[in-house]
Amino acid sequence: MTAIDLQLVARIIREAAEAEILPRFKNLQALQIREKKPNQLVTEADIEAEKVLSRRLKDVLPGAIVGEEGVEADPERMSALERPGPVWVIDPVDGTANFAHGNPRFAVVVALVVDGITQAGWIHDPVPNRTIIAEKGQGAWRGDTRLKVSAEVPLAQMAGSVKKRGRVADHVLHVARRGSAAHDYLDLVTGKLHFAHFKKLMPWDHAAGVLIHAEAGGYGAMMDGTPYTPILHVEGQILLAPGERSWGELAPLID
Repeated sequence: MTAIDLQLVARIIREAAEAEILPRFKNLQALQIREKKPNQLVTEADIEAEKVLSRRLKDVLPGAIVGEEGVEADPERMSALERPGPVWVIDPVDGTANFAHGNPRFAVVVALVVDGITQAGWIHDPVPNRTIIAEKGQGAWRGDTRLKVSAEVPLAQMAGSVKKRGRVADHVLHVARRGSAAHDYLDLVTGKLHFAHFKKLMPWDHAAGVLIHAEAGGYGAMMDGTPYTPILHVEGQILLAPGERSWGELAPLID
């Protein structure tokens, strides 16, 4: 991967959140929120933060931009992930519904994908001002603390995030879904969750998180057992667990 300053990118993300997202948190007017699809909100913060991040990240490393709001306006932008070279993948506000309703469970997510492989990922949680960073092969970090997923434990002791409770809820301690994939990934690498299952894998929701989870020692795979990539698996399903053994126990229970 072309060498970049991971901390510089983290600072850019934090500054974008401080300038465009936090001032609007709990201060949005009705005209600053709209429904772009049924049950899918977008706010002025999403739009403006993506503009800032797109401009500043291209200064760090020139490349294509695949941002959630940009792809909404021009779906052809998604094809950049299929071409060689660096691509910045941006979710300016993951958990927009939470954000719009004054719930602090939202985050800014950025991934750097080079030649179809996620090389680095950042998840920034603006309200407490915490940032998790991972680089392929170098671990997942919060500041100077290297992060580690929870140890494998019996299913009956596991907590997880799933959209549909289904059979797995009968076998584990607790399941829920709280409106932010980024926070699920943060919870996976800070010991609050053991597993998570996701459908419809938009790259801005998952490219950074899957890398961060793997670099924290977790095991993730598509439900057919193949590895996740940000190119091929938009419509698939992924399960993340502490290890391959627990993944194998959980997978048959996921509806």
